[in-house]
Amino acid sequence: MANKRTIDIMMIGLRSVNGAQGGVERHVRSLVEEFDAMGLATCIVERSPYSRGGRAAFGAHGQIMPIWSPRSASYEALAHSVLATLWAGLVRPRVLHVHAIGPSIVAPLARLLGLHVVCTHHGRDYDRQKWGTFAKLVLRLGEWCQAHFAQGRICVAQSLSLQLKAELGVPFTYIPNAVKLPPLSGDPTILDQLQLQPGKYVINLGRLVPEKRQDDLIRAFSRLARKDVKLVLVGSADHPSQYSEDLAKLADAVPGVIMAGFRQGSDLVQLLANAALFALPSSHEGMPIAALEAMSLSRPVLLSDIPANMDLMLPPECYHKTASVEDLAEKLEHRLAAQSDAGVPAVDWTEVLSAYNWRTVARQTLDVYDQASTGFSQAVKARRP
Repeated sequence: MANKRTIDIMMIGLRSVNGAQGGVERHVRSLVEEFDAMGLATCIVERSPYSRGGRAAFGAHGQIMPIWSPRSASYEALAHSVLATLWAGLVRPRVLHVHAIGPSIVAPLARLLGLHVVCTHHGRDYDRQKWGTFAKLVLRLGEWCQAHFAQGRICVAQSLSLQLKAELGVPFTYIPNAVKLPPLSGDPTILDQLQLQPGKYVINLGRLVPEKRQDDLIRAFSRLARKDVKLVLVGSADHPSQYSEDLAKLADAVPGVIMAGFRQGSDLVQLLANAALFALPSSHEGMPIAALEAMSLSRPVLLSDIPANMDLMLPPECYHKTASVEDLAEKLEHRLAAQSDAGVPAVDWTEVLSAYNWRTVARQTLDVYDQASTGFSQAVKARRP
């Protein structure tokens, strides 16, 4: 266990690797699994309202440590990050890795405590529609703290990493997200539960928040000529909001729309693997893990043309105009019509996905740790592959 020896890497800035949805959470879990396989001692600090319980083991060499936070969309990230950083100051990990720009506001505190700090920029969260003026200012401050106080800086999107360097005057190392799903089981029980037929539904995966634009997807779906296809929205709202309430009402008003709630593990894999099409109409993404997951299961995809999605460099037919319900409906109709004749063909994304491997991501991240902490490489050299 990591608490019986020096912690090599402590991860903060997420809700929970087991009890919460989101790209940051999936990113941290997959990255730490790779570090555990390398024999590195890790600690994931979770927010207690989302954690599944007390301190627990994570793999052979790591631990999960829940620390209190208020369950508030406005304050939980900041409050938890401060408490997690103070605790890190007591236990002294070799590297403190802070995820997302909001939690990165603690980077000056961490440096004051003498910690080696690495921050990962998962996306410009101040562009999310849910935040007010003050919250956006705090998020921008967190981004500035990443640039000027972290000893190592990572960005998950290539185009964004270049923008950050130009705007903030410091380099961000581009290290993408990757994809890792449980093996596909032979029991599609979830399809029976939701009354779905393989190849007869469009799927979307993500939190129910305005920037994911599930409302655009429902409106576009309502215009389809085909009535044998359903729309499945997988995800939930971390906090009740006007958007999530309005979305539920809109889904009830359109026949064929299924709100499947938060799903993970084999249920999620089955839902993705049997879909006719994966759709992601977001107006904001850091780096689209959900799209990579669908592609790893050979699913056709239709994504908004925001920079983070365009960074995947997929064929033109895989994109639609962001925030255009008309264009999204047209592209949905075209893609589904083309597939109906071919029996929902699988798409070979092997060449695209070759760049998104968690083992490679882990090794690249360790290189950033080496730069941030001169003693890190020597301390863990015997345990690196």
